[in-house]
Amino acid sequence: MSRSTPNPLTSIRDVLVGTAVESEREESSAAIGYGLTLAKQAGAHLTVQSASWRLSGDDSWLCEFDSIGAAAIDRRLDALARSMADRTAGNAAQAGVICTTETPSLSYPEVVSRLAARARLHDLAILDAGPRTYDLDREIIEKTLFHSGRPVIAVPPGQTAFAARRVIVAWDGSAQAARAANDALPFLRAAEAVEIVSVGEDEEIEASVPGAEFAPHLARHGVSVSVNDLPARGPVAESLRAQAGLFRADMIVMGAYRHSWTREHLFGGVTLSLLRSSPVPLFLSH
Repeated sequence: MSRSTPNPLTSIRDVLVGTAVESEREESSAAIGYGLTLAKQAGAHLTVQSASWRLSGDDSWLCEFDSIGAAAIDRRLDALARSMADRTAGNAAQAGVICTTETPSLSYPEVVSRLAARARLHDLAILDAGPRTYDLDREIIEKTLFHSGRPVIAVPPGQTAFAARRVIVAWDGSAQAARAANDALPFLRAAEAVEIVSVGEDEEIEASVPGAEFAPHLARHGVSVSVNDLPARGPVAESLRAQAGLFRADMIVMGAYRHSWTREHLFGGVTLSLLRSSPVPLFLSH
């Protein structure tokens, strides 16, 4: 009698999706659909924190209305966040996924801090990586990465369904890259093909831990892995975007913010560039 192959994704038991409604023209959240389909494939519990950004109180200066007007907007944003949570709970029930929803109405810093704290209680957090008026998305991603101790999947607009058949591991030999690859092992083991991609000059690649030396570690974990060293032909992020297209990747795994957060913001960096524009979801660890 043949035995069915265990699903590597079943090691993921708790998935957190975080969204924040910050305007009445809120676009749909790709992270919610992505998180729901991932939870279904993994048989995991799904928690959705659908927060609304409260304008009254400390954030009232952001609103052109008086306190009464700001409070009215708060109520409408809260209603939108609750509607999003209720709709997600209904979709989860239809999909057979156990789902818990939270709908806090919080000020700007509290939205960010609460989600980072909640992420510590889950296997991973799934967050939107879309352009926002006050860049709330990117700040939530950064705070969660730096303060939760958990990996984050940053989902670009339009990527509403989980897939990880073909995965790129962005490898530069750093501690962050090693942690990201190990954190992502359930996805790498479930993938049909995984490619370790290193981008740089020959001297840079040789000075780091080569991808060819890291590949046996993944192979011993049952990962179908290959190695691709790419010569630097411009920005590293652009090379990764191009290779993701050539490889037909569903996900890029990478260590986030190898350099300091301040240096990344002042001079730019691979993490920031890909968060602004990525063809596929990013699995990030720091």
